[in-house]
Amino acid sequence: MSARVPSAASSAGGAGTSRTVRVVRGVLIALGVALVGLGGWVLTDTVAPNRFGGLLLWLAGSVVVHDAVLAPVVAAVSLLVRRTGRRVRPAVLWIVQGAVVVGAIFSLVVVPEIVAKAKGPKNDTVLPFDYGLRLAVLWLVIAALTAAVVALYLARRRQKVRPSTDQV
Repeated sequence: MSARVPSAASSAGGAGTSRTVRVVRGVLIALGVALVGLGGWVLTDTVAPNRFGGLLLWLAGSVVVHDAVLAPVVAAVSLLVRRTGRRVRPAVLWIVQGAVVVGAIFSLVVVPEIVAKAKGPKNDTVLPFDYGLRLAVLWLVIAALTAAVVALYLARRRQKVRPSTDQV
């Protein structure tokens, strides 16, 4: 008897993929195509054609920011957490990575407001807050919540691991 070795096609999602996975994948692809179509329709309906260049520049900038800033920051935090030793559980790593991603996304939303405020808006009521300070406070809150979630996870994990002393 010979053992069946999975082929590269089955491990990459080919013949070994279940029917349910293929159906879900097809639904998600169809949904994605429909949303891209909706986005294109809304774009042509709401944005003047002379503004397409600025929009294209913004989209290209978001890709650059993702690849040049977000991805390296998440990778660096992941590497840093992994280098602290083998005692770091994967769930703790996932919690920290999730927090970094959430903070980075909020930063991407707030940084344009910080830049616009620094340039001086034409109307002072448009950007009334100190967005840099608020972003710093947000990062502190994210760090505190991340530490609390990690502590809660580790405490619950220790409770599950400890043997019960109630048995006689």
